[in-house]
Amino acid sequence: MKALFTLIVVIASAFGIFAQTDQEKRVAEIQSALKSQGVDGWLFYDFRGSDILIPRILKTSRMGGTRRWYYYVPANGEPVKVVHAIEPGQLDSLPGQKLIYREWQLIQSNLKKAIFSSTSSKKPRIVMQYSPNNDIPYIARVDAGAVEMVRSLGVTVDSSADLVQRFEAVWTPEQLALHTEAAVKMQKVMLETFAEIKRRMNENIPTTETDVQQFIGKRYGELGLNPSPGIVAVNANAASPHYFPRRGQGAPIGRGDLVLIDSTSKVANKPGAPAADLTWVGYVGETVPAEYTKIWDIVFDAQQSAYRAIRDAFKNGKPITGAQADDISRGVIKKAGYADQFLHRTGHSIGEEGHGNGANIDNLETRDSRRLIPGTAFSLEPGIYLEGKFGIRSEIDVYIDGGNVIITAPHQTEIVPIMR
Repeated sequence: MKALFTLIVVIASAFGIFAQTDQEKRVAEIQSALKSQGVDGWLFYDFRGSDILIPRILKTSRMGGTRRWYYYVPANGEPVKVVHAIEPGQLDSLPGQKLIYREWQLIQSNLKKAIFSSTSSKKPRIVMQYSPNNDIPYIARVDAGAVEMVRSLGVTVDSSADLVQRFEAVWTPEQLALHTEAAVKMQKVMLETFAEIKRRMNENIPTTETDVQQFIGKRYGELGLNPSPGIVAVNANAASPHYFPRRGQGAPIGRGDLVLIDSTSKVANKPGAPAADLTWVGYVGETVPAEYTKIWDIVFDAQQSAYRAIRDAFKNGKPITGAQADDISRGVIKKAGYADQFLHRTGHSIGEEGHGNGANIDNLETRDSRRLIPGTAFSLEPGIYLEGKFGIRSEIDVYIDGGNVIITAPHQTEIVPIMR
């Protein structure tokens, strides 16, 4: 059956009998990846939208439904859909044969037929959206019971983490261009924002974190970016990494204050546009005090050390994981004596929602053992947070362009003296 299916596809494609859909092309790409990894298949499972990764991986928006469904893509042969009798058309947008269940007992027999009919292995090895020990919760979309059930069929279940990254986190050239456009415009707004703070100080205009936040959102809209609210934090507020000023309740900003701005946005109304994520720090004065520059220098060194390690790894053709990169950055801050004041991971994958589904630069919050791969992007944003005093974070966006590791926009190298 699988040989006949493959022959029909090849002959039909050669003579132009039908054009491949996006879903058919994606299935072919998945099968090629499965073969290269020596995996028998990839089993997708969903119950009421439980796996948010599936639509972009399979390039279809027709997901959801009220009953459990399964979609098995074998390394060789025809995909198989296992759907409920009252929702038989649930996966009709995807290629493959259809097996229908009504009784729950049929789920297991249908899955066993789907998995074993496409391989000669006595114990097939497949992948699912599962993460051993929940190390990478971004991937852990399949419940433990579903994994147990599939394993009971005599199947080895491994994590799809590396494949998810390949098919969900890799950017197209068009996406890189959209990200770069957003990053350059955001940097422009950051500098305009510091200039606006200076103007308001010189004209003795009362200014709060909320005022600055609204200025940024307005400029984003004028430049064709999503008007993201973003973080604007002054002095001790900056010691809380996820501080957001409430509307009308933002702290006042005056001369002698440290201001941290962290914002995520993207080009508006462009499907597939990835986000850009930047943090800048300024001081409302002509000369930045030594207590701030001391912490900045440590944080910036931590960021750049991680960047250089990743860059050199790709230059020399050596693998590097998100966890390893995090260890390098964290090691710099630990050596300086501020390990307990570095409260979060070094960075995160960047996708359409800001936080993407590729490898994070993380060996703190999670143990991200995924390798960094070409075509993906992530932030590097270490920080030191001194409770009750101030916090400093330095952030860049990084993209792996083949063997080159690039920072996607000009970046801050020192605290901006806003009143200079």
